[in-house]
Amino acid sequence: MERKDVIFKRYQKGAGLYDRLLSTDSLWSTLACKLVWGFSDTVYANRLLKWIPDDFNGSLLDVPVGTALFTTPKYKELKGAQITCLDYSPEMMTAAERKFADAGIENIQCLRGDVGDLPFEEASFDIVLSMNGFHAFPDKDAAFQEIKRVIKPGGCFIGCFYIKGENRRTDWFINHLYVPKGYFTPPFMTKIELEDKLNNHYRHVEIWNTGSIVCFRGVNPSREIPSGKVPSGKVP
Repeated sequence: MERKDVIFKRYQKGAGLYDRLLSTDSLWSTLACKLVWGFSDTVYANRLLKWIPDDFNGSLLDVPVGTALFTTPKYKELKGAQITCLDYSPEMMTAAERKFADAGIENIQCLRGDVGDLPFEEASFDIVLSMNGFHAFPDKDAAFQEIKRVIKPGGCFIGCFYIKGENRRTDWFINHLYVPKGYFTPPFMTKIELEDKLNNHYRHVEIWNTGSIVCFRGVNPSREIPSGKVPSGKVP
């Protein structure tokens, strides 16, 4: 069985648990978040989503959409945007669609698909958002390549995911619980490794972390960046 199918089965069974593990809307989830991740709130998600202007009216791809735990309030503000949400797990997507329907959001198309083989033409999106997905993707290089391929020149790649080496307790939980259970897939990156990778392919890279969750933004250039060099210019 391919690794992505193992992940598929795990998230099909665990979609209902997903929100409880990532949110802090109850005492149990707050304690679990504090124990595993070392922080007791999810302010990082709100800070990350501020990189998407409230008046954004372009095309946005959200991959993986997950259960849309953090993005639903944001998408409710983006009334003029064309939003496409993609996930490999139908059950996760069903949970997201339910949230969108309850919030009255209509300008969203949801599709099942593989981030390593995106069903879109080159330069299709102004923004690609990827929240808490890369630590699960079995082929991270393919995911990075496909995401860059579908971003328009001058468009943004915005995301967050688990990085190793920032919190020993978090690393232990990931290696001894999340990986064996099939939720996360090694290899994992350090913050420095991610920053180097982003700087080799994007410009105006911004990166910061809350514990073991790294958040970043990069602008897709209109031409390829020579390795190790970041051209200057104004961020759109």
